[in-house]
Amino acid sequence: MASEKPLKGWKVLVPRGGMFGAAAAEVVRARGAFPITAPLINFASPAPHDVSALEEALRRLQGGEYDWLAVTSATTVDVMHSMGVRVPDETMIASSGETTSSALMDAGYRVDFVPTHDNSAKGLLVEWPEAQRRKPKIKVLWLHSEASLPDFARGLGRRGHRVDSVIAYRSMGVPAPESIQYDMRNERIRAVLVTSGSVAEQLVRQFDPIPEGILLGAIGPRTAKDARALGLRVDVVAKQRSVGSLLDGLAWVAGGEVLEETTMIDLSTLAAMQDEAERDGAEDGEINEADVPAIDEARSDTGVIDLRDLRDLRDM
Repeated sequence: MASEKPLKGWKVLVPRGGMFGAAAAEVVRARGAFPITAPLINFASPAPHDVSALEEALRRLQGGEYDWLAVTSATTVDVMHSMGVRVPDETMIASSGETTSSALMDAGYRVDFVPTHDNSAKGLLVEWPEAQRRKPKIKVLWLHSEASLPDFARGLGRRGHRVDSVIAYRSMGVPAPESIQYDMRNERIRAVLVTSGSVAEQLVRQFDPIPEGILLGAIGPRTAKDARALGLRVDVVAKQRSVGSLLDGLAWVAGGEVLEETTMIDLSTLAAMQDEAERDGAEDGEINEADVPAIDEARSDTGVIDLRDLRDLRDM
């Protein structure tokens, strides 16, 4: 590249606040760009009748009563951090990916498992080895938004695992200041960090149509898919599902390079493979492990997904 800092002088919109937004702004600043922090989504405390359930769940979590904590949004991390939640060393943390994992690490929490192909609650169910049907039963705490669908908890429950599904927050859109709206309309902002499907939704609601001169960078393939489903153009998809990797992608584009895009797993293709394996001799829903490759080759214990689990997931 012609410059060591090809983003130097750029204004980059960071559409989240909290710990994640602050950390993202620092990464943007380190690349020579100017972070414009304008949270487009925010969270509020749960409704009064849900507060006591949250407090009790967090007491049990910190007491070591759960095998796993499942985190499927960065906002959950903001809630945990604001309440000073400590996760015991013996309790593992599963993240749905992308923004959530970055938020966990920025807040000082670890990430023990994250899906590699589909960064969503569905992807977590598909790839999470410890949550498969034939594995020993686990006790999971799932902290989530009031608006979350129950599919994740139902998927775990159908496999015989115990899951406590607890509302941690209510989410809402935040109108951008007029100065941000002006900068977006007049292309004074060079790039926007699209860090979640919720952020993509607010970009459409508040700024559509977004000028062609503004680059839209998605933090991973799941977010890119959600953004495109809303009609947004996606110029860059991060390869490593982090703000730093996303900025690397923007830098490549700024330098005139073409960035190869990371793709998501196609569940329908995998399901077809397993249907064929079943027809070739598997009995009672059991799949011949020689016929179907593991989802994540980096984790040797991932094994093969149960056909019944995939049928459940395709209905989600």
